[in-house]
Amino acid sequence: MSSLPSSPGGAHPPRSGAVIGVLAFAGIVVSVMQSLVVPLIPKLPSLLHTSASDASWVITATLLAGAVATPVLGRLGDMVGKRRMLLVSLTVLVAGSVICGLSSSLAPMIVGRALQGLSVGVIPLGISIMRDELPQERLGSAMALMSSSLGVGGALGLPGAAVIAQHANWHVLFWTSAGLGALVVVGVLTLVPESQVRSGGRFDVMGAVALSAGLLCLLLAISKGADWGWSGGLTIGLFAAAVVILALWGWWELRVTRPLVDLRTTAHRQVLLTNVASVVAGFAMFAMSLVLTQLLQMPKATGYGLGQTMLAAGLCFVPSGLVMMAVSPLSARISRLWGPKVSLMAGAAVIALGYGVGVLFMDAVWQLIVVGAVIGAGVGLAYGAMPALIMGAVPLSETASANGLNSLMRSVGISISSAVVGVVLAHMTTRFGTLALPSEAGFRTAMAIGGVAALVAVLVAGLIPGRGRARLADPPAGLADEVGQSVH
Repeated sequence: MSSLPSSPGGAHPPRSGAVIGVLAFAGIVVSVMQSLVVPLIPKLPSLLHTSASDASWVITATLLAGAVATPVLGRLGDMVGKRRMLLVSLTVLVAGSVICGLSSSLAPMIVGRALQGLSVGVIPLGISIMRDELPQERLGSAMALMSSSLGVGGALGLPGAAVIAQHANWHVLFWTSAGLGALVVVGVLTLVPESQVRSGGRFDVMGAVALSAGLLCLLLAISKGADWGWSGGLTIGLFAAAVVILALWGWWELRVTRPLVDLRTTAHRQVLLTNVASVVAGFAMFAMSLVLTQLLQMPKATGYGLGQTMLAAGLCFVPSGLVMMAVSPLSARISRLWGPKVSLMAGAAVIALGYGVGVLFMDAVWQLIVVGAVIGAGVGLAYGAMPALIMGAVPLSETASANGLNSLMRSVGISISSAVVGVVLAHMTTRFGTLALPSEAGFRTAMAIGGVAALVAVLVAGLIPGRGRARLADPPAGLADEVGQSVH
């Protein structure tokens, strides 16, 4: 059961600034890792001596590994130590980066990228460590920064990756990732204490296997459906298998003594609606990346493309990342004054506003920079509120697992966004010489879909009970079945 948090050996309390800095940097490194291969996507078939379809597994492997690892690492963190599992995740990131750095063919690259994907659990583990170790007055802003690091790292990492890919051997990207990962490992070992808050018990192996299988079927069908055909037997079969396996997994989790995911807590209104909002917010966030990146690089001769290089397009995302980081403290302040529900609603509304501006104004580079910055501000507000909502409704001994599930929901939203926007842009095309390129109407439609998704997130967040200030204390003993009580 949970106990009071303490520093290693109980000698000295952790230095809050150092803990926040190391953990936030770890989150940014992990998100940078995810964007590393974006500049290489057009060149991957020739670099790895394979087809374009097979090369896409370099992206898919990271997505699938991250989805499987996040809830598993969260539960293990609650059981055996969050710092310990954080170090495991970062070590695997370094190992995967080294394998990719040594790879020149498809198979080892997929293995390395899958290992890198296993590190996605760093962000929910970091948020949970913050809850255990930081003083209450530092906690809100620290969690908001850690939560938004996924978007910050992606926005800042893309231009950096583009610079390296353009001026150096592509393997340098992965050696850079390995070096950053090793630096974070040293920082965690030196400055981050191990929490004494643990749930103990036996690990739910059957639940982990079933959830992994169900997620693999679901996300594989979503991510590869466009290649295989949405009405194809394999795609439909995977969707059907996902439904059956996840239903059986839910049945098992409700009956096992120590489940991988406490579905009774997860089903509480505050946690459930926050996770639903996370899916929609993840969808809205990633749609921006897909639309703006392609629109910025589309040839000017199309009449609506802006003709930017990959490097220039990447630099256009830097303001978005900086804005996300800047508004994280604002998200924490709104949560403290009026409750994290209000911050989440405000963030989703700002995202919708950004897409609305984008639908109307997409004729100049500066306009898209403004659109990205506005959407980035909304993402920072929304993502910063999610940990407070989740941890205001779960006990201390469940924080890593609950945050892991919330991160997984964002990943599901990102996957759905990739599939939906991909379908829109693939079917709404215009002829450009011998090529079929996404049309201007296609880009506007994709932006409109992102805006509608953000408005849905506003409505879902509005159904979350309570408007009071965020409370992150452990629920009173004896209320195990009521841990999801609203924050009032």
